[in-house]
Amino acid sequence: MSEGENAIVVIVRKFDGAEHRRWSARLVDRSGSLITLDARFDEHIEHDLLGSIPLGTISTEYYWLDRWYNVFRFCDPERKPKRFYCNINMPPQFDGKTLSYVDLDIDVLVELDLSYRILDLEDFEENSRRYPYPVHVQKAARIALDDVVRLIETRSFPFTTT
Repeated sequence: MSEGENAIVVIVRKFDGAEHRRWSARLVDRSGSLITLDARFDEHIEHDLLGSIPLGTISTEYYWLDRWYNVFRFCDPERKPKRFYCNINMPPQFDGKTLSYVDLDIDVLVELDLSYRILDLEDFEENSRRYPYPVHVQKAARIALDDVVRLIETRSFPFTTT
């Protein structure tokens, strides 16, 4: 899905700078600090929390250059919404071709009815000690989690299912 001049590489790093994962995406829009990308799963994935992610699943990804979270909206190949997945992370860096961010472990899984589960708080606490995360990073991550929950509960963008 990342053909042409809109091709973007997304790189996720751990706090120590080590690359955690990467994928190709396509730039859909850039408006102020919001960058919207589309990516398509090029293989079938069995995810421990998301379950089966079929080949062709579309991930519309919302990144804000000034926020400590991002939101993925998963849809089937016909763009029928499936669920949302949110990552708490340091604000991303974007140079026009590569978008990278530092993952801070906490995730939020959001179903279409906008019920949600906060995941990996234990990983966040463990990695806060392991790396160690500075106090300002720990505070910003907790504030970002509160912000994501508020967006979900008020059904604010991008938490719509139509």
